[in-house]
Amino acid sequence: MKLNSTAFSNFETIPSKYTAEGEDISPPIMWQSIPEGTRSLALICEDPDAPHGTWDHWILYNIPPDMSVFAEGMKALPRGIHSCLNSWGNLGYGGPNPPSGNHRYFFILYALDTVFQLPPDANKTSLLKAMNGHILEEATLVGRYQLKNPR
Repeated sequence: MKLNSTAFSNFETIPSKYTAEGEDISPPIMWQSIPEGTRSLALICEDPDAPHGTWDHWILYNIPPDMSVFAEGMKALPRGIHSCLNSWGNLGYGGPNPPSGNHRYFFILYALDTVFQLPPDANKTSLLKAMNGHILEEATLVGRYQLKNPR
């Protein structure tokens, strides 16, 4: 399974357009080579370099396996796809906004053998617990970002 973006390459800088310093819109994300038996996909974007532990930026699940792209700036989720609360307590994408230094942003796509029924207030912890034992494969794309105008 492969995960990539036309906006940045693996371990390269995420353009400011996709950050809190820019338009704060989600980057285009595409994937391919989904394993046989996949019933749904989940996408998590997280910053493990946050000062108080991993910061969750975007959490989506029940992505249909026949889907292969999220367009830039996707606001409305296609039917059937659900979002978990990010670390700001919001649904949807929140772009990079590191307090200091150059942070890594891991976009992780999971191929799953099931579809989930989670409560509306689900977060990454509850999704990961539900995913336990259901992951067929995963792919990761890492972007980097450092504030251009630090606080």
